[in-house]
Amino acid sequence: MRAGALLGVGVESVTRLVGGDLGSVSRLTLKDGRSVVAKHGARVAQEARMLQAMRETGAPVPAVLAIEDGLMILEDLPSGGQLSRSWSHLAELLDHLHAPVAQAFGWEEDYGFGDIAILNGRTNDWVEFWADHRLRCHLSHVEPHLARRIAALADRLADHIPHAPPAALLHGDLWGGNILIERDHVSGLIDPACYYGDREVDLAMLSLFNQPSVVFYEACGLAEGWQQRQPVYRLWPLLVHVRLFGGAYHQQAGACLDTLGF
Repeated sequence: MRAGALLGVGVESVTRLVGGDLGSVSRLTLKDGRSVVAKHGARVAQEARMLQAMRETGAPVPAVLAIEDGLMILEDLPSGGQLSRSWSHLAELLDHLHAPVAQAFGWEEDYGFGDIAILNGRTNDWVEFWADHRLRCHLSHVEPHLARRIAALADRLADHIPHAPPAALLHGDLWGGNILIERDHVSGLIDPACYYGDREVDLAMLSLFNQPSVVFYEACGLAEGWQQRQPVYRLWPLLVHVRLFGGAYHQQAGACLDTLGF
């Protein structure tokens, strides 16, 4: 198979991994006894660049072993532990990933979750970035009542988030399924959708599907008022999920807007 040719060693077996909603992901057992992870998809080259950016911060990510024409071979990092026992270590790692940098908000290129575009055009105004690229971009894709509420928030967004928070490299899709745990330590962060923005965005995503401990939030040393900003940042992944899956995500998005007074 092509993965074996790229690595210069034969493939013994292939096991499809859980997940891979946006592309196929498999674990390959090689004839030399090693295992690697193979990802097929149109955006693997972009993902490789994001993994490299994260690696440069000191965050643990899988090494890219080979990449060619929509196929990326990654280091197979150990996993199987429980995130509930690893919150302190995750906070420590995010402190490195989220170190302030002199970057405009956004990323060098747009990305996407399936057919849903992630617009990353650069700007020095965080309110402008979030209003245009994370809220108004959904208006023509959701039902009219929800769209009117989102538009109202976007128009008054400066009342809820700062224009110039410290820029940090964001994972961009940080939830438990993208955090690999070995025993009580984080062995790797995977499947990024990186851009530069307010570090609180990653924490909002994390709290959607997981329940970070009080110790975790205390260790993160967040700026005053972070709890009030969380519904604004949580709305973005919820709207993506509304468009991808519908159902209860619509009610959750509405609940965020209720909390914010829209």
